[in-house]
Amino acid sequence: MFFEPPKGHGLPHDPFKALVAPRPIGWISTVLADGALNLSPYSYFNAFSTNPHLVWFSSDAGKDSETFARETGEFVVNIVGRAFFEAMVASSVDAPRGVNEFDLAGMATEPSRLVAPPRVKGIPAALECKVTEVFDPRGLDGRSAGATVVAGEVVGIFIDDAMLTGGRYDIVRAGNVARLGYHDYTSVDAVFSKSRPRWSGD
Repeated sequence: MFFEPPKGHGLPHDPFKALVAPRPIGWISTVLADGALNLSPYSYFNAFSTNPHLVWFSSDAGKDSETFARETGEFVVNIVGRAFFEAMVASSVDAPRGVNEFDLAGMATEPSRLVAPPRVKGIPAALECKVTEVFDPRGLDGRSAGATVVAGEVVGIFIDDAMLTGGRYDIVRAGNVARLGYHDYTSVDAVFSKSRPRWSGD
């Protein structure tokens, strides 16, 4: 089949998110100056540079993660391990502004080193970030997508020592969780490796 998204697809559900998958989940924690905490997962999340280390997440405009990060200039990306799946889903509830999703999900906090937002206690890894830019993406027709993209530089990285094997982050041990389409998720339980080819000039 082939379809143009604005004209519809004729399927029971839009396959777009299932095609762009698996998507890593950024479990974003933020905090306001008055101490109000927020914790919410985003599968429109990824890294896009290593020099400097940059990540971004896309949020529906006006959601707490976006507004808190915009107001304070900081956020933490908690890397969701398999053991945290249920809590991550629980924190995705559409709670009103100011509700502490750490409490809703039954999660404790641990202090970050270089930013104010805490990380989730016991998390396999976390990225401490400072906001570099916030922008509102638009479609070809110039209309707003109704989303806000928050980009940040990773200024500190926490890794649970138990997740290191031979000096490498053990993604299988952590069981990193990713979003698929519809209501589906997956976690890493196997990896395969192959070095990229190098041009010989012949």
